[in-house]
Amino acid sequence: MYRHTKQVVSAGIPAEQAKKAIIMLHGRGASASGIISLKDHLDLQDFAIVGPQATEHSWYPYSFMAPVENNQPALDSALEVISDTVDDLKQQGIAQENIYFLGFSQGACLTLEYTTRNAGKYGGIIAFTGGLIGEKLVNENYQGNFDNTPVLITTGDPDPHVPVSRVNESVDVLKILNADVTLKIYKGRPHTITGEELEVANAILKR
Repeated sequence: MYRHTKQVVSAGIPAEQAKKAIIMLHGRGASASGIISLKDHLDLQDFAIVGPQATEHSWYPYSFMAPVENNQPALDSALEVISDTVDDLKQQGIAQENIYFLGFSQGACLTLEYTTRNAGKYGGIIAFTGGLIGEKLVNENYQGNFDNTPVLITTGDPDPHVPVSRVNESVDVLKILNADVTLKIYKGRPHTITGEELEVANAILKR
């Protein structure tokens, strides 16, 4: 079983010069540079953009709905990489409330899992097709206060990897922690990111 080493691809404004930053997390089989290419469709002109790269192009080996122990140590290691990336941005002078997160699929699940385990005031959280991780959700894992952080969660119905029931469960957990959640469910949409989703994401990035 693998662990991740921190490898981060950067784009946009250098973090030392930026006021805002976004951490972008790629999906299974994809790459940091691939998810960062979404910047051409997003309102990120004044952002530092960072994309951690998963070892073997996968943040954890099995489904996000598998028992958590089956995805270890990769899952904990992935969460550590995100935590280290957040710490780096803070050390470069970016306040937590100006740090944004965006992920697709496996990266969206990881985005939600990290931020909900570390709920606080962030700039915004964008999860394109994802939900909280585990066979069953363990509410004790999730604590803090999002303080009305805007969160966008989107998914297709049905989606081959992410059941709508888990998306709804995840929304409930985030709302209890005071996230300002927008949920968009698209009937019959394939496992992808649509132009409409990017527009809704831009509304959060412009806030």
